[in-house]
Amino acid sequence: MKQIALALAFCLAAPAAWAADKLALSQISDYLNGLKAVETTFTQVNDDGSLSTGKLWLQRPGKMRFEYDPPNSAVVLANTGTVKIFDPKSNQPPEQYPLKRTPLSLVLARNVNLGQANMVVGHDFDGTATVVTAQDPKNPETGRIELMFTDNPIELRKWVIHDNAGSQTTVLLGQLNTGPNLSRDLFSSSKRSGSNNR
Repeated sequence: MKQIALALAFCLAAPAAWAADKLALSQISDYLNGLKAVETTFTQVNDDGSLSTGKLWLQRPGKMRFEYDPPNSAVVLANTGTVKIFDPKSNQPPEQYPLKRTPLSLVLARNVNLGQANMVVGHDFDGTATVVTAQDPKNPETGRIELMFTDNPIELRKWVIHDNAGSQTTVLLGQLNTGPNLSRDLFSSSKRSGSNNR
């Protein structure tokens, strides 16, 4: 309960410290297209209010790795157009599905163009940050993603994924390291665990 309260306090209090103006969609597209490699920590607030933490690596286009801290210890890999979920508690093969069926494919695309027709369904400014809600116009049934950006400099701080069943998952990002040399092994299916990837 205490962890949930802290996460909610972060969500409510942190934006007050961020000074920003509403960003144009073209500015956000340029920022995402310039984002080649990222390493950061994350806190995930699940639909039931539970919390997970871990580390995230992203390499555009098309690659992402979530490594969850114990007791979850799961690994989620996006690579070669496929998302795979490795659950260390299961003896079953990893769950997998096409990346294009997830809203995160919009962030990992080779060329992000938020000005594309019917992609952006919301573009708001809450007084401190720009919030863009987007969906794949070709596959709207895959859900939508809400992205929060601060200004000076432009930075992605949070996203919320809304699925077509009505549930949502929030990911709060830690400080972004945007210049790391990421090992190819990080995005390999054979590298299922390991904090030794740092």
